[in-house]
Amino acid sequence: MGEFHKMHGLGNDFVIIDARLQSIEISPTRAQMIADRKFGIGCDQLILLLTSEIADVRMRIFNPDGSEVEACGNASRCVVALLNQDLNIETLGGIISGKLSGNDVEVSMGEATFGWQDIPLAFAMNTDAMPLAWDNLAAPMAVNMGNPHAVFFVDDVDAVDLRQLGPTIENDSVFPERVNVNVASIAGNEIHLNVWERGAGLTGACGTGACATAVAAIRQGKATSPVTVHQSGGTLTIDWSPGQPVIMTGSATYVFKGQADWDAFG
Repeated sequence: MGEFHKMHGLGNDFVIIDARLQSIEISPTRAQMIADRKFGIGCDQLILLLTSEIADVRMRIFNPDGSEVEACGNASRCVVALLNQDLNIETLGGIISGKLSGNDVEVSMGEATFGWQDIPLAFAMNTDAMPLAWDNLAAPMAVNMGNPHAVFFVDDVDAVDLRQLGPTIENDSVFPERVNVNVASIAGNEIHLNVWERGAGLTGACGTGACATAVAAIRQGKATSPVTVHQSGGTLTIDWSPGQPVIMTGSATYVFKGQADWDAFG
């Protein structure tokens, strides 16, 4: 039997396994089975903690479809809260540093990048206003926050059917590594955001999506830092200045600890 922790950041929920303390191999099939909400434990992402040679801990992140992704802001906050200490976390998207901040956790997500090769895109184009459209969603800004994001600003975020458009945009050939789809409306420094998350679908909260959207709003002069980002699962504060790391602050909630026979999951 192995131990796991169930946590969430604004409803974005995780099964966290500390593989430094137990032996477990994660394949795409096993990740899918653990994440399944009817036949497994159930989560938006499976998080595997490992030893790191360059940071305090290494974090691997698996989506419910079994794919492995580069970064997750909500999971990073949960890992800091779980281990109850300030941490540097190694991810495929780079080093994320986090620290306890009262009842919240503050994480430095690294610098946002904007080059078409950084996103990446299939060919060169203006990433501040991509000359592309899907139905009524047009001219998104592309941002890499350790993982790829397309950010659309609209008048009414809830009028956009992301369940329909999200999969189409995520899997468009212009995004060779697929993309996270962010649709947002702005009022002052308040952003209301819905996210179709690559490999996971419509989510109540996406930390890197909140960062990418706030960065896009600040870069385009639509808002000034710090920005408050509201998602259906809750609220994050994003602080960013050009050339500096993106700082995200929000809650991380421990739900329960459990045990499972990992061999039962494929």
